[in-house]
Amino acid sequence: MKTPADFPTVPLGFLPTPIEPLGRLSAELGIDLAIKRDDFTGFGGGGNKVRKLEFLMAEALAIGAGVLITTGGHQSNHARMVAAAARKFGMEAVLVLRGNPPTAYQGNLLLDRLFGATLEFLEPTEYFTLVEPRMAAHAEAARAAGKVPYVIPLGGATPTGALGYVRAVEEMDAQLKAAALPPPDVVVAPTGSGGTLAGLKLGALRHWPGTRVIGVSVSRDKAWFQDRIAQMVNAAAELLEWPERTAPADIEVDDGHVGTAYGVPSPGGNAAVSRLGLTEGLLLDPVYTGKAMHGLFDMVASGVIPQKASVIFVHCGGSPALYPFSDSLLGA
Repeated sequence: MKTPADFPTVPLGFLPTPIEPLGRLSAELGIDLAIKRDDFTGFGGGGNKVRKLEFLMAEALAIGAGVLITTGGHQSNHARMVAAAARKFGMEAVLVLRGNPPTAYQGNLLLDRLFGATLEFLEPTEYFTLVEPRMAAHAEAARAAGKVPYVIPLGGATPTGALGYVRAVEEMDAQLKAAALPPPDVVVAPTGSGGTLAGLKLGALRHWPGTRVIGVSVSRDKAWFQDRIAQMVNAAAELLEWPERTAPADIEVDDGHVGTAYGVPSPGGNAAVSRLGLTEGLLLDPVYTGKAMHGLFDMVASGVIPQKASVIFVHCGGSPALYPFSDSLLGA
């Protein structure tokens, strides 16, 4: 059997990131809540995708890639970090984004431009039909120009990318043991493409078999995620030569907090952003972490997460997405 350390990586993140207890919010909710600060991973503005890119960029470098091609929403943290990684290694970046061309470049879109990425915008209703052909066309254009393309799927959600969050569970396990603390009862994370949750699930199956891993969807329905994540968990386990396997029914996903659409703030998500700011002085965002924290609040209120449970919320970053939505967040 192998460990994630047996696979090639390139150092990008400032790791390990801290686990921060949220004492005031814990007292309000009646649970023991801490937050894994993966907004502090640092590289390219920080966020969870750094852990995946450490593995994926090793693959890109191994094939001599000169152009990175990926996709995401307007305020995609993943797309922003791919653009940063491309520049760090002297590559170009092409980002195929869901949404119409903006009237102003703010938040992650501003950072995409500062990193020099080429941006293509796809109308939202046509995005899922056109995104794969458009990425393939950009790859072919790179080859025609004598460059090697490396296509990274939405969110870096591949079995190899998921190893980044298997390694994150190992990191958290060492941190808890150093503090003489047991594994958490529950881990909660935003789920946009599935790779982070797949890594967390496989890591928990291996190291924390008594821990529930719950994803709060910010994009798609539960059934879509269950199938996709179970396949990724099992494929990553095969890479590691581990016996752990899972079934779609064993993947816990709350899909009741997406709001009207991916990338569109929701009233509950905005309220969660405000509550964390006022209670803990901590920044979430309205696209990913705010909606996921709203889901956590509702799971506590409904008893899905019981009173006195120990819970780690994985902060996947995203604070650049606060700024384009100032009117929505402030109720203007």
